[in-house]
Amino acid sequence: MNRPRGSKDAQLRIPPTAPEVGQLFTGWGGELATRRKFAPTARNYTAAKLMSQVGLRVSEACGLDLDDVKWHLGRFGKLHVRLGKGARGSGPRERMVPLINGADRTLRWFIEDVCGQFDDDHTRPGTPLFPSERKNTDGSSRRVGDDALRNGLAAAVTAHLPGCAEKLTPHVLRHFCASELYTGGLDLVAIQEVLGHSWIATTMRYVHVQQTRVEDAWLAGQQRAAKRLEGLMG
Repeated sequence: MNRPRGSKDAQLRIPPTAPEVGQLFTGWGGELATRRKFAPTARNYTAAKLMSQVGLRVSEACGLDLDDVKWHLGRFGKLHVRLGKGARGSGPRERMVPLINGADRTLRWFIEDVCGQFDDDHTRPGTPLFPSERKNTDGSSRRVGDDALRNGLAAAVTAHLPGCAEKLTPHVLRHFCASELYTGGLDLVAIQEVLGHSWIATTMRYVHVQQTRVEDAWLAGQQRAAKRLEGLMG
């Protein structure tokens, strides 16, 4: 439950609302068919959508292989995140991320309709899930870099959600995911598992803007005070 000694409080990040994120992806998705570079734009769109749906870190998205998508596991399929952030410098921490919240539909569309446009050999071991436009010396696609995903998101936000320009980053999408899962009824331990946090206190920092315990305590106090007043006046 408790954080390790010496850890610092993270910067307060207030994610955008669900309608705002919906506006972003609706606008971004609508422009895909007209983009000259459809495949790279669709790749950036898909990676960002997974960040908002299952809270992937941008580095985790870059490190995924096509083989890491395990459709046969669980009810919706799962992602084998091999390069998760370890606690206190302990190295990569693996986890299985269930493709909940519509992430299964997002990935199926990308794999079936987009991946082939990068002209990579999908049967080759280690084929990246999110390829780069750049090629290796053997002609296979390189792995996308985090700058490409960050820049793609930034450009989409500027175009479709300008009020959040320079504020809506991949990490803020991760906070948005946690808040939406919490609002939707997922408990903290389940959210911790999805996000890959070592400490549930970290997860609590992600969802605390949605928690209403202070408001609930205030309302309960008002109700107790009203009852005491009724007893005095009776």
